[in-house]
Amino acid sequence: MARGENKKLSEREWKSKQDSLHRENQKKIKEIFNKYGYVGYDLAGERGSQSFWLVVQHADNDLEFQQKVLDEMKVEVEKGNADANSYGLLVDRVRLNSGKKQLYGTQVDYNWKICQAYPKELKDSSSVNERREKIGLKPLEEYLNEMSELHYKMNEQGFKQIGLKGPTLYLTK
Repeated sequence: MARGENKKLSEREWKSKQDSLHRENQKKIKEIFNKYGYVGYDLAGERGSQSFWLVVQHADNDLEFQQKVLDEMKVEVEKGNADANSYGLLVDRVRLNSGKKQLYGTQVDYNWKICQAYPKELKDSSSVNERREKIGLKPLEEYLNEMSELHYKMNEQGFKQIGLKGPTLYLTK
């Protein structure tokens, strides 16, 4: 959620507004899920399905709901009725939220000193790119570079103030 007109709000007010909107969206999404199940392409088109998924992805305060949706989403991905990349993101989010290591490395933190993304706790990093490829994700290094570049753009002014002219990128094949 972009701050835009909300830049006048304090960090605390901004966080409170975000939390309120997330709770409101989650309530609506739960009602939809309870009535229709996973909202795939056949029900809402690609954009509608992605919007549904995005709210679930950020429902970190309700792990049980995220897991229910993930279970149904897997079936829809296998039928070609949901996005496999988004599935990988939700798998990792749910695993981390339940205290497990992620499989695909989609959830990241940042080294602010050099503007470089790195995966949060990752299971068996030596075979991560094999797992990523199986669900249609690009190699981890490419993904981390994209995340680092995005992070730099979003925080460019601050990075320039500390002398960084760009993110630190991983070597790719």
